[in-house]
Order: sequence, then C-alpha cells, then structure tokens
Amino acid sequence: MQVELGDLGFEEGGHLLVKRALRAAAPGEAVAVMGCAPDLALHLEVWCRAEGHRFGCGPDGVLLVSRGAAEAARWEGAEPAGHADPRRPGAVAERAPLRWGLAARGATVEAGSPEFDFRLTGKIEVWADTAAALYAQAAAAQWNPATAIPWDAAFDLPAEVEDAVVQIMTYLVENETAALMVPSRFLAQLHPHFRKVMQLLAIQAADEARHVEVFTRRALLRRDRLGRSTAGGQASLKSLVEEPEFAIASFLLSVLGEGSFLVLLWFLERHAPDPVTEAVARLAAQDEARYVAFGLAHLRRHLEQDPGFRPRLALAARQRHETLRHTAGLNREVVDALLLVAAGGWDPGQLRLGHHRVVGLLADMDAARRNHLQRLGFADEEAAELSGLHTRNFM
Repeated sequence: MQVELGDLGFEEGGHLLVKRALRAAAPGEAVAVMGCAPDLALHLEVWCRAEGHRFGCGPDGVLLVSRGAAEAARWEGAEPAGHADPRRPGAVAERAPLRWGLAARGATVEAGSPEFDFRLTGKIEVWADTAAALYAQAAAAQWNPATAIPWDAAFDLPAEVEDAVVQIMTYLVENETAALMVPSRFLAQLHPHFRKVMQLLAIQAADEARHVEVFTRRALLRRDRLGRSTAGGQASLKSLVEEPEFAIASFLLSVLGEGSFLVLLWFLERHAPDPVTEAVARLAAQDEARYVAFGLAHLRRHLEQDPGFRPRLALAARQRHETLRHTAGLNREVVDALLLVAAGGWDPGQLRLGHHRVVGLLADMDAARRNHLQRLGFADEEAAELSGLHTRNFM
C-alpha cells in the first residue's frame, strides 16, 4: 500500500491519510508514504516514534511506515461500555466496572484505563426505567424566576398575613436546601455509566436551587428579614442530609418527605393570599412531582429485584422516628402561619375554617404517604404505621 500526500504537509492533515492507511494494514506490514512537503521525513519519523510504528526508507528512498504491533494490541483488551441506546438489551450494565471511568456509555474503553472511585456502581442501586423521560420532561419544563413569576403584581396583605407568608417561605427555603444537598451529594458518587440518572439528579439540584431563590425572594418582597428556624426542624433535615445509602435517602426524601411536601405546595397554591405566593408554590410543585415520581419508580424497580430490601426501608423510617422522637418537630410558628394564611383573616369563623383546612392538609399528607407506601408493596396496616411515624417536620 502507498499513500500519496503530494505537497500536503504532514502537520496539515497528511498524518490522517497515513493513519487511515495503517488501519487497513496488518501489524508489521509497511505502507509507503509519497510526498514532497519539506521535512516530511522528519515529521513522519517523530510521529512513528510517538505512535509506536516503525519508520524506515526503501532502497529507492521511499519513506516506509510499518504498523507497530504494540499499537495494534493497544485495543485488544478493550471493551464496550454498554451501548449508547438504553433501549438495547443489556445496554445499561447491571454493575458498571470502575475501569470504565468517565467513558461515555457505548464507547470502547482502552485496557489499562484508570479506575475511578465511584461508590454507586450497581444498576439496582440507582436506576429507574423512567429516568430518561423524566429528565427530558425536566429539561423542557425549565422556567425563569425573573419572568415566570409576577413579582410586580399589585397586592396588599395585612401585616400579620405578610409575616405568616415570610415564615412559611423561611421554612420552605431550609427544606429545599436539604432537597438540593441530598441529590448533589450522591451525584458525585454515581458511576457516569448511569448517565440519565446523573442528568436527572443534576437538574433536580438545579430545580431545588431555583426554589431556594424564589422562596427567598418572596420572603423578602415586602420585608427585610426572614422568619425563624428551629432546632427540631434542623435535626429532621440533618437526618436526611447525612443518610449514606442512595435508595434509603430516596425513600425518606423523595417518597415520604417530598411526597408530603408536594401536598403542602399545592395547599399553598390553593390558599395563597397573593399572586406571587401562588405562582412560586405552583411552579415548585410541578418540579417536585417529577422527583417523587423518580423516587417511586427507582424503589419499585429495586424492590421487584430484591423484595428483601423492603424491611430495610421500614426500619429506616422507624429509626429516623426514634432519632427525632425527642425533638419539637415542626416549628409552631409555621403551623400558625399556615392556619392564618388558610383562614385569610382574623374573624373567628375564618380561623375555624383555617384550622379545618390545616387538619385537612395533614390528612392529605398522610393519605399521600400511605398511597406511596402501598405502591411500594407495603400492606395497608404497615403503610399506615410508617406514615404515622414520619417526621412532624413534614420533610
């Protein structure tokens, strides 16, 4: 075989023609390189040394490149890292080898590539078949806080009602901060082979960061300081942030916590005293619904493959309840603020209505948790028990 470069310089792209010819050559087979560019022989010799090929000259001065055996063997131990199309059977490995590292799923990984210290390498630990669809939905549903919310809308609330909204927003901020930190922490531990889950966790963190922004902005819209944060609320969130196992964290945060939180956001949207509060609650709820759906889908798949994992989920809920048993739980200021916002005023009849609405909120949260637990295969009685043990801080 021979390659005609003419006056094309080796560094101008001539090397691509040589590489192309060598791909068709057997190890040790020579390719003649013809060309008149200055320093072609020097460039070719240096390149061969770097690439593991053998350089020489024929009796008539023709430049010869023999394909190196080492270069050919470089990919002999290579393996494909699954398949880029997740619909292909076996495309997503049941366990992703650490040596696949940061390679894109479907890429051929060179033997001897370094191992990365990813802790979450098992498909059962993290996967949900709906992850790709949920990510696509999340990407399409991104909204801009500056334009999606009517910050300039005219409204005039009684001072106490405005203070109640500020307290509720303060509570939402710290809970959404925890909901941001949990997926962010696991994101760095997840093998990139499970890229759709990685992308979903990343966009979840971005959504939660946006929620923190808009809740803070609503709190400071008419006031210059936020409300109160209690030790009991912080203790509840600390138990979430420090949970080391992905599946259990998904259960406690996404299924039980955000499942309850989602009901709260729809409650605030329904009883919001102003259009800004209504908008921030509605938009946040639409985002949160995706992550409740992911948590349920992931855990249902996990439990289908390992039904023996279900008692561990129940134990985690019971242990968290026991850990938080002596804490005050939900900030009393938050409960009173919810009652006042739901009442809409100070008339005794309005306050009674607000109280009934908050009682209904708690019942709806309980019903949502029971429903989620039943969908995970818990019997009705155990679902009721575990729902009743859920932290009084809602999240």
